[in-house]
Parts: sequence; structure tokens; C-alpha cells
Amino acid sequence: MADVVVLGGNGFIGAHVVDRLVVDGHRVAVFGRPRSAPPRYRSADVTVIEGDFANTADLRAAVRGAEIVIHLLSTTTPASAEADASVDVRTNVIQSIALLESCVEAAVGHVYFASTGGAIYGSQGRSSYAETDPTEPVSPYAIGKLAIEGYLRYFHAVAGLRSTALRISNPYGPGQQSHRRQGFIPIALRAILEGRPMTRYGDGSMVRDYLYVEDLADMFSVLVRRVPERFVYNLGSGLGVTVDEVIDALRRVCDMPFTVEDRPTPVTFVDRVVLDSTRFRSEFGDLELTALDEGIRRTLHAMRAEPRG
Repeated sequence: MADVVVLGGNGFIGAHVVDRLVVDGHRVAVFGRPRSAPPRYRSADVTVIEGDFANTADLRAAVRGAEIVIHLLSTTTPASAEADASVDVRTNVIQSIALLESCVEAAVGHVYFASTGGAIYGSQGRSSYAETDPTEPVSPYAIGKLAIEGYLRYFHAVAGLRSTALRISNPYGPGQQSHRRQGFIPIALRAILEGRPMTRYGDGSMVRDYLYVEDLADMFSVLVRRVPERFVYNLGSGLGVTVDEVIDALRRVCDMPFTVEDRPTPVTFVDRVVLDSTRFRSEFGDLELTALDEGIRRTLHAMRAEPRG
């Protein structure tokens, strides 16, 4: 029987987290819909629990006997949630409530939830954001994430369910699916590899906090290994990088010409997001992070190695 169940363990972040937890010695189960393609995680010693996030009975069966549940599953992206906000509420928020109710029934020891560290703080004009800063999301995706955080607090208050919300910055790296319209770096790399112009929103001054996905998996490893003291943690690099600085890094790493196509910035985009991860570092120590150029280089190498169908 698995001691850790990862919902969304075959996704971009999830696959890296699963591999890291297996290396750490955990018995890991991955919950998700049946797939015909090979799993994205590399570890062979993983239990597969086939089920539908929309089916409450499947959720109850998935978490039964688990000590730790890691909730990485999302049925929407920022773009798809903006296209239809009600879908995010119906498929993410409501079903996350069903998941938490199932965890209470199963006496799960701890739930870790992948929230968002970008849009959840909104556009407040701060140089960086700490967990104690106000949350002012304006996008449906971030509003949904904050609502789920609220239900984590609710189920802790009424049922004693221990949980931790992880506000993750802008992860990137091997395995990120550029076709999902989420992730500036993989989308740009895919365009460059295919000889198309890459898209730049705005004038290039927009700032993001980019975190290499394997560094993020290391952070999950530390959090699972030792019970966190606080409810919410920012997980980011703490470094602000402009869009134009990313483009410069792409030119250095790719070493091939490409053009940039400018488009207006969507109204729900936040101008500047840098996460203050002092809380995580003070509790768990500093982790060595991958430099942007090296992370892009590894991502490019992985994309070039992908089979083309």
C-alpha cells in the first residue's frame, strides 16, 4: 500500500515530484485517468490508481489508506479558466472539496495542495510578495486556487485535517506541454524549434519568478520529509526576470535566429510577480537552484529528444 498518493502525478510537475519521492524511499501511487501513452515519470516502482477526478467514489478509493495526499491535479489552465470561469469552479473547486471530504473520511495525515504564487497576489506593485501580503487575484484560475486554500483551512478547523498550501511561482523544465498555452519558456522554445516567431506580450518589461521544475521537486521532497510548521509557503527562486531577459537567455542557449511577435498584454496578466521564499528557507534551509540559462538548456535538450508524431 502506498503511503503517498499524488493526484496529477503524471503531469508536468507531478512526474518530477513522483520520481523524487520514489528516490526518497516513499511508496508512491499516482491517481489519474487511464492513459494509452507511457507515463511521464521515470520510476517503475509506482502504483497506478486509475480514476476520474470528477467521480467522488474514485477519489474515496484513491485516498483510502494514504498517509499523505499531494493534490497537483488541475482540470484547467489560466487560459482555459478565463475562457469559462464556471468550468474552473465546477471541475476544480467543487471536486477539490470532494477530495478533502474523502481525505477526512480516510483519516489522511496530511494534504499538500499546489496553489499558485503568481496571480494569487494580483497587481499590488510590490517588489516581491510574502505569504503575509494580501491576496488580490483577478483571474478565474487564481480565484479558484485561493478558494481551495480557504477550504483547506475550513476542513482543518472542523475536522482536524492537516494541510499545506504551496504557492508556486513560474515552474519550467522538461516535460512541460507547450500546447497547453501555459509556460512562456516552453511555448517560446517550441516556436523557435519549429521556425515560427515567438510571442511576446507587452513591451518585454513584465517580470516573473522562474523556478526550474527539478528544484521545485526538491522543495516538495523537503516538505514531505518534515511536517511543515506553517499553512502556506511561497515556492520560488526569489529572482525577478523580465520577458526581454528571458528572450536574451533563449538567444544565448538556442544559438539560432528567431523573430519576436508582439501582442497586447491580456488584462488579467500581472505585471510583476516575484516570490519572497524567506519562510521556506528559514524553516528548511537554502537549496541550490538551477540558473536560468542552464534550466533552459536542459529544457531545450529534452524537447529536441521528444519523439515527433
